[in-house]
Amino acid sequence: MATIPDSHRDLLDAPVATLATVGADGRPQLSAVWFLADGDNVRVSLNTSRQKTKNLKANPAATLFILDPANPARYIELRGDAQVAPDDDYAFADQVGAKYGGVDLRTMDQPGQSRVVVTIAPVRVNAVDMSR
Repeated sequence: MATIPDSHRDLLDAPVATLATVGADGRPQLSAVWFLADGDNVRVSLNTSRQKTKNLKANPAATLFILDPANPARYIELRGDAQVAPDDDYAFADQVGAKYGGVDLRTMDQPGQSRVVVTIAPVRVNAVDMSR
């Protein structure tokens, strides 16, 4: 597992990241996502009906891209294989919602839908600062 350098660890507190998955046609699909850092791993709560969830179940290759909101010349890219686990009781979704002002992610889901926890353990980390 790759580690996130101290020079870019602050980006794990950013408000949003971009999750890239691979679609059935082999093309990338990108989505802005809320996330939580867990050491060098990053976790995301996804609705099971979303395309990115379907993409990850078919092909776990994923990249999480975090741009520094204060300096767009600085970013971190975490590449890895996603692990998808059920979050039927919304325990993780509630943690994500708490980070984002107490949002209840249940309100974003339709009846009969559920959530998963997507964990990306980076195998490659690209920490870039083009402003230096």
